[in-house]
Amino acid sequence: MDIVSLIIQLVAGAVGGNVAGAAVKQYSLGTIGNSIAGIVGGGIGGQILAALVPSLAGAAAGGGLDIGAIIGQIVGGGVGGGVLMVIVGIIKQMLAGGQKAQ
Repeated sequence: MDIVSLIIQLVAGAVGGNVAGAAVKQYSLGTIGNSIAGIVGGGIGGQILAALVPSLAGAAAGGGLDIGAIIGQIVGGGVGGGVLMVIVGIIKQMLAGGQKAQ
């Protein structure tokens, strides 16, 4: 794993978090919140995808960045960012709902 791969995953995660926030407005955390959750999720999602499918991490090309590796990192980061943003949004909504009931 090199720094370029990590940067791709983090940027894709931020984009994925904001896209998920726009698509599922009831769980949106705002632009900054979506971006932060997306960045964290992008890093985690990219690492998980790289572990599950090593050829998407560039392992098949000797660790280099080919188009398949870049696409895999974008997909892993974007999906990971979107998923984590929705999970955090659901938890935030549940906590806010619980406080209102008291």
